[in-house]
Amino acid sequence: MTQTKTATNTAGSNKKQMRQRPGGSRSNSNGDYDMYGNIESGRGGGGRGGMSSHEANANIMEQQNNDRISELSDQVARLKGLTIDIGNEVREQNSLLDNMGDGFTNVGDMLTGSLARMGIMLERGGAKHMCYLVCFVVFVMVFLYWLVR
Repeated sequence: MTQTKTATNTAGSNKKQMRQRPGGSRSNSNGDYDMYGNIESGRGGGGRGGMSSHEANANIMEQQNNDRISELSDQVARLKGLTIDIGNEVREQNSLLDNMGDGFTNVGDMLTGSLARMGIMLERGGAKHMCYLVCFVVFVMVFLYWLVR
């Protein structure tokens, strides 16, 4: 029986040593060691006015939620900026495509007019104009071949 009392006393002193902070021994009004310094842990504190562990967990969870909300709002702000930039880029690309379409329409109109004038010229001029035209086309082809080579 004396061995049991000795073991119990040793276990009780080990608990006090485990609760004690390495920086020194702080005790509260009940003589128990408070492992969090001045923060009441809520365990065995009774009516001392400190937070219970449930309230502490709720505060921690609320702080984590607030942190996550701020992270999400930052990400939403970045995504908003990205979508605005994409919208501006799309508008710019659409205007460039519209200008290119207008340019191709003008070139098509010019080619149509040129072909119509060539048709009129061939009907009026006869073989002499056709020879000039063939010679000009051959000259352009030879020049381009020489330029590329």
